[in-house]
Amino acid sequence: MGKRNLIVIGNGMAGIRTVEELLALAPEKYAITVISSESVGAYNRIMLSPVLAGEKSFDDIVTHPAAWYAERDITLLAGRTVTDIERAKRVAHLDDGTVLSYDRVLFATGSVPFIIPVPGHQHPDVVSFRDIQDVNRMVAATTHKKRAAVIGGGLLGLEAANGLLKQGMEVTVIHDVEHLMNRQLDAEASDLLRQSLESRGMHFCLGMHTAEIVASADGAHLEKIVFKNGTELITDMVVMAVGIRPNVGLAKKIGLHIEKAILVNDTLQTFDPCIYAVGECVQHRGALFGLVAPLFEQAKVCANHLADMGISRYVQKATATTLKVSGVNLFSAGDFSDADAESLVLRDPANGVYKRLLVKNNRVIGSVLYGDTNDGSWYFDLIREQCNVADLRGSLLFGRADHDLVSAI
Repeated sequence: MGKRNLIVIGNGMAGIRTVEELLALAPEKYAITVISSESVGAYNRIMLSPVLAGEKSFDDIVTHPAAWYAERDITLLAGRTVTDIERAKRVAHLDDGTVLSYDRVLFATGSVPFIIPVPGHQHPDVVSFRDIQDVNRMVAATTHKKRAAVIGGGLLGLEAANGLLKQGMEVTVIHDVEHLMNRQLDAEASDLLRQSLESRGMHFCLGMHTAEIVASADGAHLEKIVFKNGTELITDMVVMAVGIRPNVGLAKKIGLHIEKAILVNDTLQTFDPCIYAVGECVQHRGALFGLVAPLFEQAKVCANHLADMGISRYVQKATATTLKVSGVNLFSAGDFSDADAESLVLRDPANGVYKRLLVKNNRVIGSVLYGDTNDGSWYFDLIREQCNVADLRGSLLFGRADHDLVSAI
């Protein structure tokens, strides 16, 4: 019996990890074709920020060069897109007219940047921050532009701002709420982060909503951003970093079941039994995904079923966020907004350390760490396992080492 045909749509971290897991389980089962809209091999998108900052080259972040695919007899069709899939005939149509038959399809189409649809958003000097092409555009702009406005005060926006700052631009971050990274940090940690970034030359417009991006009279270059309150900010370039949306255009076109993203079951299978999906393009039990850890867990489960082993199920797990923003270590996990929880706080301004634990019914339900994140994994274990911490309260904020020392005495 010959190999079955597997088409992988997308060449990002989730899709390629699934291929790696599949090859480990059943290396001879499929003839694999990977179709990528980008003209390069797979690379680590998480490392785009150092490339933007000039600290790494693109070659430094390539994870799967062309040779990797060739050595494993994988066909990589780079710079190509799937325009249609005839599910009844099990064939996929590509933008160059190529028609490929398949036995299984894996959607790993990821996400697309959300662009605020304000007047002026289509100007060439308005860029997103999602792939290496975006980075190349921004780096090129730094050679002749002086001011950049980054819309979005989350992780992505701050990484873009930091990179442009290191390239010598004057950078202002615009955020529509009063606190940076408000989904990951509480107000106090956010303020500490803002102060640290301001000391390095970054500017902020917080609680501001963009109304219009204004170009020069001839449209040749940008001039300013106008906010809804009537104030203005002079800028030469705008970076949109306000979030992402699941890339479901093709899935919707071919009739897969879509809500916020492609609906999958516990085996990462769509409503078409021949089509699977993983990563940022999927919706599982109401949840969407953006962190690396759940994507890799999905890859394991999906590969298991593509290999016809059929013994694995994807189960969502609590996730923690460990970040490094412009040299500042941050950690957050769980719920830190519960008004009924007790808040335990340690402040050490001299060493730039802030810790906050939320405790409810003698269980840690949330944690925010700034500066010193060494105990993040321990706090995360306490949250995930819902351990009773009644006997730990006196040493809880001082970390695991202090707790272990007390326990040993």
